[in-house]
Amino acid sequence: MIPGKGSRRKISWDVVRAGCVTLVMLYHSTTVSVEFHPEIEPRTFAFPWQVGASMLLVISAYFACVTIGRGTVLRYWWGRIARLLPAFVAASVLIFLLTRAFRIEGWYLPSVRDLFEHLLMLWHWKPQEFEFLDVAHWTVPLQLMGFTAAALLYRSRWGHGDRIIWVLWFAMLLPLAQWPIRASGPPEFYRVLADGLGFHRWHLFVAGVAIWLWSVGRLRTPHFAAFLGTAMFAQWLHSFATAPSGELVPDVGSSVCVAIGLCVIALVARGPDWEAVIPVAARRPIQWYAGISYGVYLTHQSLGHMVVRRLQDLGAPTPLQTLAMLATGVLLGWGLTRVVEQPAHRYLMRTYDRFVTERRTVSSGV
Repeated sequence: MIPGKGSRRKISWDVVRAGCVTLVMLYHSTTVSVEFHPEIEPRTFAFPWQVGASMLLVISAYFACVTIGRGTVLRYWWGRIARLLPAFVAASVLIFLLTRAFRIEGWYLPSVRDLFEHLLMLWHWKPQEFEFLDVAHWTVPLQLMGFTAAALLYRSRWGHGDRIIWVLWFAMLLPLAQWPIRASGPPEFYRVLADGLGFHRWHLFVAGVAIWLWSVGRLRTPHFAAFLGTAMFAQWLHSFATAPSGELVPDVGSSVCVAIGLCVIALVARGPDWEAVIPVAARRPIQWYAGISYGVYLTHQSLGHMVVRRLQDLGAPTPLQTLAMLATGVLLGWGLTRVVEQPAHRYLMRTYDRFVTERRTVSSGV
């Protein structure tokens, strides 16, 4: 949502959020498009590093800490659900309809069953059985689980004081301890549980919380550095993939980019705003773009790949194909934000507040 007049949100946060979603689109348009669809021509310019989506998860965890103390925990949790789910459902239905309406021969054609399975977010649990309508949606269930865990922790004694530090270290070190099991071909039951609960991404949420604790002075710099360094190591382990030779090979480039991104987010959280270096004329467009970033993220990939392929068939040069995919993501993201995300969030929050008010009135006997 675009901040209104008098908003105290740093412009630097909008720059970082806008930059992250742009990196996601660049990666998906210049690298993933060719990997998923080998008939698409290699791009003139390629951004090969997986970094944007990971940084968006860190930012989500940071702002969960910022907002969770405003009002009741239940209202906080409902607000996150009201923000994430309606837009996700609408984007999934839109992708389903347009994919079928503008079918490309030889490409995946989702069925109604695929749509319902996608809406149930079953891919992490059984990726070999349940198809993504859009692979970029992998972050949605992790955010829902993360926000739910945050609400439960905040309601308990483990979400306050020094206890939260122990919880964070446990969440960081448990996935690291189980990595050798994961890398050695574990039983299917174990893989389902580990992937379904997102063990290999927990370090991103921990990093976001640690950055907030450090920014408000609740975590000393050496301790914070230990958290951040461990998160960087966990990201490096996460990046290992099996090469055609059967050897496990890390994605060093993406790991370095994530490490840089963590440092940038930490500096934004604790440092001064970037008002001095962001021209006044650029602030409103940046805020607008950051405000539609979730909608852009949800709609850009699968439909953007279709745009790339259609333009390639028409003989358009690859830079124009990439620009068209970026423009498609921004246009669809803007529409999704204005038509679904913001109205649905306002309606669901008003409904929640009205329900709470009515219950209080009844319980007080008024």
